[in-house]
Amino acid sequence: MKSLLDETLEELGFSHFGITALDKPLSFEFYQAWLQEGLHGDMTYLEEHAPIKEEPRRKWPRVQSALVFAIPYFPHPEKKIDFPLKQARISLYAQGMDYHFWFKDRMLQLCKRLSEILPDEEFLPFTDSSPVLERDLAKKAGLGWVGKNTCLIHPQKGSLFFIGEIYTSLNLKTEFDPIPNFCGVCTKCIDICPTGALLEPRKMDARKCISYLTIESRQVPPEDLRAKIGDWFFGCDLCQTTCPWNQKVFKGQLSVEKNRPLSSEDETSLIEDLRYILTSSGKKLSKDFMGTPLARAGSFGLKRNALIVVANRKLTVLEEEVRSLLEHEKLGELAGWTLKNMHPSSVEDS
Repeated sequence: MKSLLDETLEELGFSHFGITALDKPLSFEFYQAWLQEGLHGDMTYLEEHAPIKEEPRRKWPRVQSALVFAIPYFPHPEKKIDFPLKQARISLYAQGMDYHFWFKDRMLQLCKRLSEILPDEEFLPFTDSSPVLERDLAKKAGLGWVGKNTCLIHPQKGSLFFIGEIYTSLNLKTEFDPIPNFCGVCTKCIDICPTGALLEPRKMDARKCISYLTIESRQVPPEDLRAKIGDWFFGCDLCQTTCPWNQKVFKGQLSVEKNRPLSSEDETSLIEDLRYILTSSGKKLSKDFMGTPLARAGSFGLKRNALIVVANRKLTVLEEEVRSLLEHEKLGELAGWTLKNMHPSSVEDS
């Protein structure tokens, strides 16, 4: 089996992998405490999945071990040729097709090959939409350490990679030693977070995280957080791009600007992006972003995010498009806030 894994690794684009037993996660008590503090926001499914994360055999009785895989997303391996946006600031992982589909498909291919060799064994592929404590498994499998930004970091690979797993009934002996924590005294990720979402090393308040506010949340952000979102339209990478390990791996390719400087041409392109979002129907947006991570935010989320960027970028040329949403049931208040804050002469951002 090891030879098959080694052969398949490069073919399917995996950068590194490891093996670990499916025993109780090392970080489960921390995870439970995090849930009890309500730091997961509206992501109630995380609570519902907790018992299975603690004991996977409650759902999959035969599983004994996990094969854990990583695949880089910068540069993105599955670009969307006709991606509708040109300048809107989008998290690096989302600048292509949704990994929940193509990554899982690659692992399914591997599962099929493994099943042909070992037909009596079980092989089940997962991405982060399943009840799996991925970073815990990945740490135990030697794929990296959990950094102060809560992301998995590898000294030669950085942290810009997806994690996926194959649960198996095989009782595999691990040969992968955990990688030591090399964060040291560095606090760059904590210091750069615009909203203060990183409360302490490895402890995030999702309710303040820009990625949560622009992707997972189905609400309009509290007013005191809106200006802090800056020009992020979908997601945020700052706590990763500022990391010295990523700077070392990607050698100056990663932006650490809280607000990106734009040329007049770039700003014109951004305005076109936001006008398109603000004026398109929900049906058109669903069609245009089908198969990409941006579909997760839905029409409401995309328009919400566009209004915040318009305000923070002071894009007064879009005033008419903003006004058209003043009577919107869920976005009306935000549209009003945007109108007040989009003019340079307005009250200073909070």
